[in-house]
Amino acid sequence: MADLIRMTATQIVDGLRQGDITPLDCLDALERRVGEVNGPVNALPTLCFDRARKHARVLMDRPVSERGALAGLPVPIKDLTDVAGVRCTQGSPIFKNRVAETSDLVVTHLEDNGGVIYAMSNTPEFGAGAHTFNEVFGVTRNPWNTALSASGSSGGAAVALATGMAWVAHGSDLGGSLRNPASFCGVVGMRPSPGRVAASVFSKIDSTLGVEGPMARNVEDVALLFDAMVGEEPADPLSLPSDGTSYLKAARSGWKPKRVAVSRDLGLPPVDPRVAGLVMASARKLEAEGVVVEEAHPDLRETRECAQTLRALSYANMKPLLDSHRSLLKPEVVWNIEKGLTLTAVEIARAEAQRGDMFRRMRSFFDTYDLLLCPTTIVPPFPVEQRYVTACDGVKLDTYVDWLMIVHAITLTASPAISIPCGFTADHLPVGLQIVAPGRGEAKLLAGARFIEKVLGLGPITPIDPRP
Repeated sequence: MADLIRMTATQIVDGLRQGDITPLDCLDALERRVGEVNGPVNALPTLCFDRARKHARVLMDRPVSERGALAGLPVPIKDLTDVAGVRCTQGSPIFKNRVAETSDLVVTHLEDNGGVIYAMSNTPEFGAGAHTFNEVFGVTRNPWNTALSASGSSGGAAVALATGMAWVAHGSDLGGSLRNPASFCGVVGMRPSPGRVAASVFSKIDSTLGVEGPMARNVEDVALLFDAMVGEEPADPLSLPSDGTSYLKAARSGWKPKRVAVSRDLGLPPVDPRVAGLVMASARKLEAEGVVVEEAHPDLRETRECAQTLRALSYANMKPLLDSHRSLLKPEVVWNIEKGLTLTAVEIARAEAQRGDMFRRMRSFFDTYDLLLCPTTIVPPFPVEQRYVTACDGVKLDTYVDWLMIVHAITLTASPAISIPCGFTADHLPVGLQIVAPGRGEAKLLAGARFIEKVLGLGPITPIDPRP
């Protein structure tokens, strides 16, 4: 069991295809590991192993060649996304006893491609904020130091990966929610381009801010899961058809960037000097490999105003919940809904224009550079009792999302981005390097990230047992 837990996802899938292991073996190993380590970190509050085993047995009745890209690999789903027959709460007391009747498109797509769903990973209430705590299940703790935050909003997913309770994990990202927890927990999280991964449509059918995406312990495993997530679904009008690209093959291609840009802060300070130092040191290691490295970034000065406006606009559709359950909503969510409800047409139009300008500048920037490197988060993991980052490097931050502007900026440009571990602080806390590629350039992003991962040479730093 312990040997299985420490294998990579690609090794597990190879074993499943060769018949050396079965999906039931994987589920047995995970159930045992969850029993051993989930208590101190609270990453997977809802388990559905009976459902998973039933699905696994159906899958095992098929020939191996017909079991999909994942071949029976277990996958946890973030508790913002419905799984039929499973308790799905969105981290909200309003829905604490809700059992989903149908599955989200992203779940059915994964299951059709051989994924086996066995757990729901913890998330902040409605995914709001980059610290994973809620009134239903409590706080998810960082396994590198359980007194610290795992970030979020895909915090449960990142911790499950870091502690060996998952080989791969589903997550979602609007303001860095796949990237932030990857940085804090020493794993890998990728935000794809809008449309790459189909998901069920709710209020706004053409939203390009929030996306679904993959997490894993290394770049190749992220690519493996991404291959099982991409593709068109008619029920998602923005979903893109697959062009036949194997992202796992892309990650393994050996492609090496010729010229990369690196920025300490994307022109959006503050950034903790410990984080900036590790990011700059990582970039300089590429020079020894013959890569041209230059300090540069596109002009993204409108990020804070644009992000605050468009984020608030996305929360305005929660007015019915504000009217009927205000007392059950956390104050940050109330603030975001109310801000969204007071926006004027002029403010919304200005934000959309700003986003268009930043999008065009980013596309022009990649005429010169293959990739852009910068910090994923502006601080290392912070105390678990703190709701969000209120100050950094002597600069006061006003709202619960101000500390996320370095990831929000990339969201606004519709660029794919990935966070990989790039080193540790003096007190051995992981720090993430954010790597950005041109729009719809996931193949280049994954290949470049795998190259950088090798250059940094950190090796398999997870899974770990939780550390008090």
